[in-house]
Amino acid sequence: MPLCLFDVAMGGDRGQIVVLRHGQTEWSLSGQHTGVTDLPLLPEGEEQARALAAALAGHRFVEVRVSPRQRAVRTAELAGLRVTATDEDLVELDYGGYEGRTTAEISEELGREWSIWRDGTVPGPTPGETLAAAGGRVDRVLDRVRERLDDGDVALVAHGHVLRVLTARWLGLEPEAGRLFALPAGSFGVLGHEHGRPVLTRWGLT
Repeated sequence: MPLCLFDVAMGGDRGQIVVLRHGQTEWSLSGQHTGVTDLPLLPEGEEQARALAAALAGHRFVEVRVSPRQRAVRTAELAGLRVTATDEDLVELDYGGYEGRTTAEISEELGREWSIWRDGTVPGPTPGETLAAAGGRVDRVLDRVRERLDDGDVALVAHGHVLRVLTARWLGLEPEAGRLFALPAGSFGVLGHEHGRPVLTRWGLT
């Protein structure tokens, strides 16, 4: 059934973009923000990545771009994807001083609810990356990818927040609109076209 659903999603005259979030890690399981920390997949995350191989089996991608973090590289490998490029612009947001901390912990410290989507950055002496800066990075990725869509489909293997920002930008929205596109670990979505306009075709598939 996942294969049939995926095939339907891949229809159309132009190629589409398949965005895959890496499998579960210790920090994605606990809700800790994982930006620059290069964590491996948990055994559960490896199983999630292998399960993606069934949905992707037999599908040809003209390009597969992957974040250099090991959790993304290993997910691509276990999903049976042949990586054509490692792309630094696909790394996760840099959370600065909030690296390794949960939203609940941060909110308790600030005395108010904190959200990367509303606040846009990390306050304090180690501010991290802004959503606007992340939006600039994924715009570069999309510029590179659009050049290949006339040839077929492209896969991007990366991280939750950066792929949500990328999805927002594909749809012509501001980076903050990434809040609308929750993408669980080990799942994927499909970005396509309808009447020549960018659309979200499928989301949260496993």
